[in-house]
Amino acid sequence: MKSKKNLLEQLKSLPYFNKNTVYQLGKQLGLKDSTVDTYISRFLKYKEILQLKNGLYVSANFFEKNRTDVSYSFYLANIIRTPSYVSSWAALQYYDLTTEAIHAITSVTPKVTRNYQTKAGNFVYQSIKKDLFSGFSLAKGTPDSPALSADRPAGGFDFYIASPSKALFDLLYFKTCQFRVIKIEKIKALIEELRIDIDEMDKAEQKKLYSMINKYFHE
Repeated sequence: MKSKKNLLEQLKSLPYFNKNTVYQLGKQLGLKDSTVDTYISRFLKYKEILQLKNGLYVSANFFEKNRTDVSYSFYLANIIRTPSYVSSWAALQYYDLTTEAIHAITSVTPKVTRNYQTKAGNFVYQSIKKDLFSGFSLAKGTPDSPALSADRPAGGFDFYIASPSKALFDLLYFKTCQFRVIKIEKIKALIEELRIDIDEMDKAEQKKLYSMINKYFHE
């Protein structure tokens, strides 16, 4: 039982882990893979670890310590389905461009659409064409940096996120079924209807947004 406790203690320091990681740690403790499998089942049963998806986990202890850190949630979103970047409503809220309640972290991926409902949150992945899988960058986490605002704290985890213009483009792209059910002159009205505070978006970003939309409509 001591080895079980030692294994769990090592997992508590990891932001996430898969079965191979647990097997490697188990070997260091002299445990067989079959014994590690039994321990994983028990950890899950007693909610000492949480399953993010099949074969991917986080300790309940680590998650509780970081659950209010938006950078950690976005970091997990990147990890659960790779490659992907945070976009649409979640990114727009991060940039303070909407006050809509967000019940899931929406990401964009070139892979097939998929949803994951987990104890660590709900993660939605929308599939986009490979040539539109762009317009995102790596936000660097700095644990000691000051919060950007009360609603947008600085965090300690790196994550890929769409730029403000690409986040809104992606939202409109999926909302309009790839712009098939809307005319270009109705875009501004739709943005207002969705209660996106586009006036708070940097002018250069607004220009990029309409440039992307125009390009898409005329391709």
